[in-house]
Amino acid sequence: LWPWLLASSGLSALVQLVTLPFFPDSPSYLLIQKGNEEACRKAIRKLWGEGDHQAEIDDIMKEKGAMASTKTLRVLEVIKERSLRWQLYILMTVMTTLQLCGINAVESKFEEYLIPYVSLGVGLCECLSSILCSTLIDRFGRKVLLWGGYSLMCSVLALLTMTLSLQHRFFWMHYFSVILIFLFVVFYGIGP
Repeated sequence: LWPWLLASSGLSALVQLVTLPFFPDSPSYLLIQKGNEEACRKAIRKLWGEGDHQAEIDDIMKEKGAMASTKTLRVLEVIKERSLRWQLYILMTVMTTLQLCGINAVESKFEEYLIPYVSLGVGLCECLSSILCSTLIDRFGRKVLLWGGYSLMCSVLALLTMTLSLQHRFFWMHYFSVILIFLFVVFYGIGP
């Protein structure tokens, strides 16, 4: 069953590959990158229907003007630029904690018969956390979600360590550990 399940993701890729040539190019790409205003108008009409779309074209032109005034930096220039130093530190901290948070190791301590159910539950929790994050980020902001996510992940990992060490004493501890893993994945998806 697993090979078929894995191969099923290729079906959506095939659908995208076949239908992609029929989609119009992005109006902003056509106007900003290509400089083709007529193709931009044609793409807007194809996407949004007939009508006056001059306001959208004006917005794209403002964006093009703003992009022309900004300078593209190379990697070394970003590292050397003092005004970007704090943003770079924050980005490096977030990326490092994402790699070291343990999301890939949480399934390794279970018996063989539980692993498919844990994998399925993790996938469902990732979908749930994506939906939750998209609704919560506008309300609370990225900083609150990062702090809250990391704090809750830390608490769940502490509880998970205890339940994994006690799972041979109590038969129900396996299920509690799985619930904690699902919570960990939800908090991982909402926060980091």
